[in-house]
Amino acid sequence: MHHRSSICAIAQAVALLTTLGGAQAFDDTKYPNLKGQWDRFVVRGLIGQPSFDQTKGWGPWQEAPLTPEYRKIMEDSMAEQVAGGHGNNVDHARCVAAGMPWMMVGFRPLEFVVAPDVTYIIIADYDPLRRIFTDGRDWPKNSEPTYAGYSIGKWIDEDGDGKYDVLEVETRGFKGPRLFDGTGLALHRDNQSIFKERIYLDKADPNLLHDDITVIDNALTRPWTVKKRYVRNADPLADWPESICIEYNAQMFIGKENYYLSADGYLMPAKKGQAPPDLRYFNQSRK
Repeated sequence: MHHRSSICAIAQAVALLTTLGGAQAFDDTKYPNLKGQWDRFVVRGLIGQPSFDQTKGWGPWQEAPLTPEYRKIMEDSMAEQVAGGHGNNVDHARCVAAGMPWMMVGFRPLEFVVAPDVTYIIIADYDPLRRIFTDGRDWPKNSEPTYAGYSIGKWIDEDGDGKYDVLEVETRGFKGPRLFDGTGLALHRDNQSIFKERIYLDKADPNLLHDDITVIDNALTRPWTVKKRYVRNADPLADWPESICIEYNAQMFIGKENYYLSADGYLMPAKKGQAPPDLRYFNQSRK
């Protein structure tokens, strides 16, 4: 028994040393310095909330190459929002994850953590984490679809100086529904989206990060490419915001209808002339 315990102890020590050796072999000087908070590059004077293409307003101002079917879906969604509803944005209003590509809008700061086999993007919003696998794996034969999708990346040394410049990423394997922005500008219901990204630091300004995203989706008539930018806050003592959607969400969903919770705790209509919910299981007598 003592002999067996010794063998186990030696095996564990070897495994630990192997792990440490692998960790020491990771030379982070070969990778771009992505430390710090990355905030969305803000373009002033745009219409609506932050959207997929940062240089244009949301919804129809995005000028997305939509099929006629999905252009009407967006227009119907916006019409319902004008009437007081949420349109296609109802799931996001319920605090459901945004998924790709909306999760990369940067409502709150992003954090990039580069490891030997995976790059993590920490998102302080509806979607807490994105993993980009860079260990050379192939696409899994069976994987659970997610809002964020499954991302495989590869670090590229474009200028041949021995250091990586660009992270090329492909993402697929989605569930939905998913949107480009809050107007209800939607991706196709079949969830066959493919995203191709190039993530890299600006050559002239190391505090500017680029994410060129190309969307291939059946709601579009052609691939759609936008160039996102994020600005670094390198202060190591910067505050990291926390967003817990259900903590401040006053939207109340009952069946297919949404209502609003007033500041004093009463149920309010969200639309003009909206009927109250079915109260058949409650004592409706009033004192």
